[in-house]
Amino acid sequence: MPWTIAYGVSDFLYFVLYKLFRYRVKVVNQNLTRSFPDKSKKEIKTLRRAFYSHFCDLIVESIKIFSISQEETEKRFKVLNPEVLKPFVEKKQNLIIVGGHYNNWEMFAVGLDAHIEHQSVAIYHRLGNKFMNEKVLQSRSKYGLKMISRQEVKQFFAQEHEMVATIFGADQSPSIAKKVYWTRFLNQETAIMFGVEKFAKEKNSPVVFGAIKKVKRGHYEFEFEVLIEDPMQCEYGKITEAHTKRLEQQILEAPQYWLWTHKRWKRKRQAGEEN
Repeated sequence: MPWTIAYGVSDFLYFVLYKLFRYRVKVVNQNLTRSFPDKSKKEIKTLRRAFYSHFCDLIVESIKIFSISQEETEKRFKVLNPEVLKPFVEKKQNLIIVGGHYNNWEMFAVGLDAHIEHQSVAIYHRLGNKFMNEKVLQSRSKYGLKMISRQEVKQFFAQEHEMVATIFGADQSPSIAKKVYWTRFLNQETAIMFGVEKFAKEKNSPVVFGAIKKVKRGHYEFEFEVLIEDPMQCEYGKITEAHTKRLEQQILEAPQYWLWTHKRWKRKRQAGEEN
């Protein structure tokens, strides 16, 4: 399917999901209203429409990525400053790339490895549907990204690897069983998963933020930003605060590109629960 037709499908999907079926509109509206208490109802409505338009683009782009060529990927996903990682390459030092579900993370998955000297690795949670699980793994890993299930993490990192860049999406809502760090994020008390900080200190890996900018439909630019160079010198919570505040900054710059359909704040702080 040509991209022009794909975006025609996206426009139709916008009508079906948003106008007709009102897919998760209550969730999106609640998330936006609580995150931006100073915005008027009209401003929230405008932002909500912009989000659903992008969300439908994201759906058709993710489907297109199943068959996208590497040449086409390189046209549509540009890394602006790969030289930022050079000091870590010279030291042959592993690192962490952290970000969120912002803009098109599937395009990031297929496009990143060609632009860095590290082996990119993403830790994933297996999907219940085996067919879809295999299809997603094939799509994301076809141009160099190595996908490691949570069950395989210890075994993978117990082996010798020259240079690994481990990717974390740190904006999911953690389950009650997960260790979390509590902070303010988008005007709300928020539980942040502690995996990035724990992993950074265990592996002594610098933390780099990955910012994705949407240039136009189907075209994205990516920039690295070093947040933490020496995790072993960081006091408790500093790493988590750093990547959370940086993601918040990115969202505030263009809120419509974050995944507002996600029930991000469903976990509440329990009585006596401290950081």
